[in-house]
Amino acid sequence: MSRTDIEAVEEVNTAFYEAMERGDFDALSALWLEDEISCVHPGWPVLSGRGEVLRSYALIMSHTDYIQFFLTDTKVAVIGDTALVTCTENILSGGPAEDGGELGPLVGQLVVATNVFRRTSEGWRLWSHHGSPVLTESEDEDEDDAS
Repeated sequence: MSRTDIEAVEEVNTAFYEAMERGDFDALSALWLEDEISCVHPGWPVLSGRGEVLRSYALIMSHTDYIQFFLTDTKVAVIGDTALVTCTENILSGGPAEDGGELGPLVGQLVVATNVFRRTSEGWRLWSHHGSPVLTESEDEDEDDAS
């Protein structure tokens, strides 16, 4: 039985996040198209072209000692040679400790993401990634609501 397009896209989408978790820049680079690509990291401007996009991932990886993605609400749609994946990235990350010791404190973050893939002769490849932070109410606002 052959894999469906949806299964193939899910596999590549998972490989993208696993490469980030491992800090495997070569594997991450291989998942992107060779031509015009774009990326928006939360709070960043639009990055265009392979050079800018891959430099951003090299920078993020070099400043992140630990990152783990728990994907929820994942939806995949395939139309012809284009696939759209939307998901919520539940991110747990940590950087170096202040005094160079063990891993610094872990920080949780919610990001909603859209990943667009194109079918190529080598399989599905990322065309665009867009992540936006999910704004949540602060604890102070919750306390005000209770009174």
